[in-house]
Amino acid sequence: MPVTVQEFFETLPSRADTSKTAGMNNSYAFDIEGAGQWTVKVVEGNVSVHDGIEDAADCTISASQEIFEKIVAGEQNPTSAYMTGKLKLKGDMGAAMKLQKLFPS
Repeated sequence: MPVTVQEFFETLPSRADTSKTAGMNNSYAFDIEGAGQWTVKVVEGNVSVHDGIEDAADCTISASQEIFEKIVAGEQNPTSAYMTGKLKLKGDMGAAMKLQKLFPS
């Protein structure tokens, strides 16, 4: 399991479960305070990660490095993080709901 935000994004394409992402076509911009920025694209279920943020992303996710690492580790529920303002979303909420397919359950 990845330990840092950087490791999470570096290993995401190889860890994504294509049976869960099949048919998905979305792009996500991640702005992780203290760690960096990434764009994750899911095209027909195939996941790719690029450094930096692309303006055309369906959804932008912002959080601190601490909160994001807790979400990745399963120590923080992403919904409750959003409800308490620790995780911010901009853009397509439908696309945001599909994000859980990229995270291990």
